[in-house]
Amino acid sequence: MLKDIVEVRALDGHRLWLRFEDGVSGTVDLAGMVPFDGVFAPLADEARFREVRVLPEIGTIGWPGGADLDPDVLYSHITNEPIALPKFQTE
Repeated sequence: MLKDIVEVRALDGHRLWLRFEDGVSGTVDLAGMVPFDGVFAPLADEARFREVRVLPEIGTIGWPGGADLDPDVLYSHITNEPIALPKFQTE
């Protein structure tokens, strides 16, 4: 897919509204997708969760402290399209 995220807004209840470079937009509920442990532990606090930012250099979103998410997974969740995996040839 390789669609970059170009806009993000934090919503109540650990939800995010996202817009991708191709104009697709929608909401994801991270409470059901991401365990709030490890690098994501600070995001259990909604004030910290709201610090989300677009990371244009890598085309995704992230938070202070290093947590980020795969834009393909988020795009797939919003569009209900499966993630296309490259086909590998075996010899």
